[in-house]
Amino acid sequence: MVEFNPDGSLKLPNRLIKKQEIDEKRMRSARCIKIRKDVVDYNSPKKCRLKIVLSEAITDFRFIPTIYSYFANRAEVPTVMRKTGPREFEVEIGTAFKRCTDCCSLVNRYREHLDGCLIEDKGTCTFQGMNFGWNGE
Repeated sequence: MVEFNPDGSLKLPNRLIKKQEIDEKRMRSARCIKIRKDVVDYNSPKKCRLKIVLSEAITDFRFIPTIYSYFANRAEVPTVMRKTGPREFEVEIGTAFKRCTDCCSLVNRYREHLDGCLIEDKGTCTFQGMNFGWNGE
């Protein structure tokens, strides 16, 4: 059943509110990154973008471009990384047959480096890969 707040907006379920609070706490105090996956262009050739935001607890950002360069040397898809802010990076993933697989591979490399302390937001990504329990639920 749909519930509404007094101002007329939709009321979020308690589990979503709790997850948001936990994610905000992790971004303030833990060595963590948040990655949002978005499809930028749905027309051929498709393009995807990963927006990477680093938590306040991370002081050395060098692992972000290092892991990316290692990934870019082995990936089958064309990719570009840009630093968009003091704690923000953007990775644009071009079109290729293994675009989604390579995208997930990059996210998993960051997850492994941070011992699983990664917040993944699917955004507009439509890829339904294998779920190995990394989504926090």
